[in-house]
Amino acid sequence: MLVEVITLFPEVVRVPLAASMMGRAQEMGALELRVHDLREQGVGKYRQVDDTPYGGGPGMVLKPEPIAAVLEPLKAAGGRVLLMTPQGKRFTQADATRLSREPHLIFLCGHYEGVDQRIVDTLVDEELSIGDYVLTNGAIAAVVFVDAIVRLIPGVLGDENSAPDDSFSSGLLEFPHYTRPVEFRGARVPDVLLSGNHALIAKWRREQALAKTKRVRPDLLEGKG
Repeated sequence: MLVEVITLFPEVVRVPLAASMMGRAQEMGALELRVHDLREQGVGKYRQVDDTPYGGGPGMVLKPEPIAAVLEPLKAAGGRVLLMTPQGKRFTQADATRLSREPHLIFLCGHYEGVDQRIVDTLVDEELSIGDYVLTNGAIAAVVFVDAIVRLIPGVLGDENSAPDDSFSSGLLEFPHYTRPVEFRGARVPDVLLSGNHALIAKWRREQALAKTKRVRPDLLEGKG
């Protein structure tokens, strides 16, 4: 998958995505990451990338000219453009799964008060939000999105059964996990996990996942009887 990120803060993207599984994904060729510094296309002597909003109000708005200069050639090459914005649809595991099948994704990172609406109307395919809160810039959100999406590409995690067991993949939160030692500070690993009975273990895990979902995220069960 080719992933391109347009941002004012390239290192916010490059550094975390060079580590752990995302670094491995690049080494194995599952991910090709290209980060574009929006300021390189800034307007005028001082490479201006923002201006005050028409109609007044606080903050600054990212200008359309620099974004168009970077984004249009990338989109013309067939990329799907995703705008990182608190006004977007809340990103879910289902979105990560869907987008992991795309060959070319372009992340446009908002900043300040956002992006000139004319860019949104003409060049953006989807507006996505990391959650119901606001970050200082969209590059942070882009890193989260890339990780969530790329880890689902076959071969990246190594174990093909890892992703289907994740929270939200089945509509439930994930069941609790234990490892050695069997007893830690008086607390034992549940006996069922030591039984070797895979059917009982699967049943226990399902019950635990359902119980935790009811307790922590009951909204996930709405409409499911």
